[in-house]
Amino acid sequence: MSLCMGCMQEIGNHKICPSCGFDTTERQQAPFLPYGTILSNRYIVGTGIDTNGESTRYLSYDKQTGDIVIVCEFLPIGLFSREEGTTDVKINYENRLIYNKLKDEFLNFYRILSELRELSALMHVHNIFEENNTVYVVEENEDLIPFEEYVERSSGHLDWDIARPLFMPVISALEALHRRGVGHYAIAPKNMYITASGKIKISGFATENERKRGTSLKSQLFSGAAAPEQYEDNFPLDDITDIYGFCATLFYALTGHMPKNAVERRKDSRLLMSTTTVKRLPPHVVSALANGLQIERENRITDFDELRSQLSVAYTAKAIQDEISRTASMNLTKSERNRKASNGMSHISIVIISAAVTVLVLGIAGVFWLMQNPLSGMFDNNTDASVDATQNTEWTGATIPNYVGMKYDDVVKKDETDDTITVYKNYSDDYSDEYPEGVVMSQFPSAGSKITQEDSVVISVSVSKGSQMRTLPKVEGEKLDLAAADIAEQGLLAKAEYEYSDKEAEGRVIRYKEHVEGDTLEYGSTVVIIVSKGKEPVSTTP
Repeated sequence: MSLCMGCMQEIGNHKICPSCGFDTTERQQAPFLPYGTILSNRYIVGTGIDTNGESTRYLSYDKQTGDIVIVCEFLPIGLFSREEGTTDVKINYENRLIYNKLKDEFLNFYRILSELRELSALMHVHNIFEENNTVYVVEENEDLIPFEEYVERSSGHLDWDIARPLFMPVISALEALHRRGVGHYAIAPKNMYITASGKIKISGFATENERKRGTSLKSQLFSGAAAPEQYEDNFPLDDITDIYGFCATLFYALTGHMPKNAVERRKDSRLLMSTTTVKRLPPHVVSALANGLQIERENRITDFDELRSQLSVAYTAKAIQDEISRTASMNLTKSERNRKASNGMSHISIVIISAAVTVLVLGIAGVFWLMQNPLSGMFDNNTDASVDATQNTEWTGATIPNYVGMKYDDVVKKDETDDTITVYKNYSDDYSDEYPEGVVMSQFPSAGSKITQEDSVVISVSVSKGSQMRTLPKVEGEKLDLAAADIAEQGLLAKAEYEYSDKEAEGRVIRYKEHVEGDTLEYGSTVVIIVSKGKEPVSTTP
């Protein structure tokens, strides 16, 4: 069976996949696994999907089940090397201790994740194994809709009645992770997906080392969703950190835009939510968002039970229900029964009506309280929803640079001076009549894409090999070394043969052996040039 490495569908003898357009002649460049690598004698590795400072994920095929899966490989940037076309990860002597420590933490993290299969919001882990001096994790591959796309399709925001059943399982999933001593720490719209059955799935898993500054890994933080403490070197992360990311993502779902970067919010903590949006949402939800997105940790919601309660107003409803039950259980006195008969209304009825009125008053007071209490300063006082929408649909943050048309060597030099971007010569180099050899002809993500993560933005580039057919330059009369250099500049190899010449001095090129100037040869071909040995010696006879 011949598989397309781009989509894992049968491709037969096609060089270009009819399903996804993948070119089967392409190679996956180091340090990523070569196309077709077989892991654990079971998984066929295809194209790379994404990478961060800690790991890389590949589309793969499970020979045992016939399923398309995702294989995640532990690949900590800067701590390993892998030669072209090989699979073994090599570790420098000075990096071996930190590499092994990080690998053990990665392994432990995914073992915990694999034991939480009953939680619908978590991606399911099918297998974990060690090979090639690293760790591999096999994840399910569902047909999913990116959460951002889902929100865009829903008029740019979700109503609370839609968002609530989506997000409540996420709270349970995060709570379960933290009970096992690990967290997600990258809850953000880009790491959320919607299944065909209409449920949320969380992606973007990594150890704590990848989700904060000051570790041996290039951190990956998502703008607007990363909590303030994640920007501090080696600050201990906990459930309060994940609560910030959860509330930021829920804020995005309900408003259509993210909160400002946490570093910026230290200067101005207000949340851009128009009055129209505030009125559209239940007061307790707005209050919970404000509490969950507090910059100072001591003011933030501190645990998942509290978060769940504030989003469901369980504390208010339960108090009312308890009061009704307590009153109903009392023995009514004779005079109370007489009042009931004379007034036509029981004490219980009065309590129930009072409770209903209390709920109504609480709702009205809640809106008033949000406008008057100290939390109200967290919200933009914009009263025009259309203006607010205009402000939030125009991206003003950082974007992916454009490397197309640049020499790859210049891109690498630029990358070395920018700690926030890592460029890999990745996936497919190919011939091009449009781009000269050594010039970037495509990149992923594309130029201008939003950068919503703070660090370790990884960009893969495809570098041109130049035209496949190369033209032979003029070499007649040139010195051998100069002629060979001119030929090499065309991507061709030169081989010399020698003969005597009355025309060209010794060491000068006489001609091509089987070609002439202007002929075209395929890139990498070898061409023979005839080099002068000087004039043939004249024999003298005695």
